[in-house]
Amino acid sequence: MAAGGAAVTRVRLSCALPPSAAIAEQARHAERLGYHRVWVFDSPALHGDLWIALAQVAAATARIGLGSGVAVAGLRHPMVTAAAAATVAEIAPGRLTLAFGTGHTARRVLGQRPVRVADLVREVRQVRSLLAGDVVDIDGHPCQMRHLAGFGPARPVDVPVWLAASGPRATAAARDLAVPGVLTTGLPARSWPECALLRFGTVLRPGEDHTTARVVDAAGPGWASIVHATWDHDPVAVDDLPGGKRWRAGIEAARPPKERHLDVHQGHLTTLTARDRDLALAAGPALLNPGWTGTPERLRDLAAQAAEAGVTEIVYVPAWPDVTAELTAYAEALSPPR
Repeated sequence: MAAGGAAVTRVRLSCALPPSAAIAEQARHAERLGYHRVWVFDSPALHGDLWIALAQVAAATARIGLGSGVAVAGLRHPMVTAAAAATVAEIAPGRLTLAFGTGHTARRVLGQRPVRVADLVREVRQVRSLLAGDVVDIDGHPCQMRHLAGFGPARPVDVPVWLAASGPRATAAARDLAVPGVLTTGLPARSWPECALLRFGTVLRPGEDHTTARVVDAAGPGWASIVHATWDHDPVAVDDLPGGKRWRAGIEAARPPKERHLDVHQGHLTTLTARDRDLALAAGPALLNPGWTGTPERLRDLAAQAAEAGVTEIVYVPAWPDVTAELTAYAEALSPPR
């Protein structure tokens, strides 16, 4: 496929940001660059509150879409989620998408396993029904949004509800729920009305490679996230990854066994801790392999391939310390060449 193919125009470019003191200005910058939507992380032990951040973004911007990327099932009562979504929808009519997931990181950092898909499905059904104005059985008790005029929007509240669907069980659940869209970390195995692909990485400038300090900062968090996920599955398996044995030794020396999960995911997909920086430096050229890191031509080719596979939206996760520069470079790279 030719570099910079026309298929790039078939996919929208969005971004995913963690709640932080800078999120409103970052979202304004994304809006100025023409990003389609801002998805906001939900990991209370690592970042600020999802719904406060979405309200801040809604108030700071005028057009850009808003999304929970993703709201983690089991962290809140379904009524709390429904009321929060309705509030943001009232601030920014027609701009909010509510996506749910099982919480592979947000719950692991709390020392808990991701919720079962069956529990995720139940919560999605409950929140959808609450937003529709229905009476919903929750924990054996009937619940309904009872906001009077002026205290919340009238029901039904029109908020599309999506699912994070990368694994086979979540994919089957998304199909059974007939959701209008999915968030995924890989190319979809089936077609969806809307499919948003989560990607981290950075645009390589002339002369840059895996040894460039800026590239280590920008691509390193994505590489470290793979180590984090490996540790969740089998801590000893981390030893097979570059720098993994030393990284695991540091984790084990810093905390007693029951507390080690508190350190593993710090900086997840956003910034490098000192321990994770050692991982990124040890990776060598492999640092550039995960996610989408490369020249603008390579990134346009990847976007075109994703579009052919059924992806309708690329969700870029920029890394600290210079989020605005990363957002700018990715937008410029994925814009059709003049």
